[in-house]
Amino acid sequence: MAEWPYSTQRWQRLRRAKLAQQPICQDCAPRLVIPATDVDHVVPISEGGEPFPPLDGLAAYCHSCHSRKTARGPEAGAVRGQRHGVDPATGLPMDPGHWWTEPSSGQRSKISEG
Repeated sequence: MAEWPYSTQRWQRLRRAKLAQQPICQDCAPRLVIPATDVDHVVPISEGGEPFPPLDGLAAYCHSCHSRKTARGPEAGAVRGQRHGVDPATGLPMDPGHWWTEPSSGQRSKISEG
């Protein structure tokens, strides 16, 4: 996080304000209540987005969702306001490796029994 603008006090204030406004991960909600920990630009700075946009120009994610979005690159999720990686019919993650799809030890036996 050492790079500008993330190293500035202005960004830290903006980040805190966004997390106060939207404390739940926008990709996990409403089916899961996971605290948002990461704040991201809706329009990346590299694509002409403002470094310090108004709060509606920022998105709040849990670390897991933010990491996935960032790994997909600039054409990902919040840039276009879409929720990638979520089955629109069920609202569940399509990634079989997502923690939500991993059964707990008690569920494994029920799932395998069928």
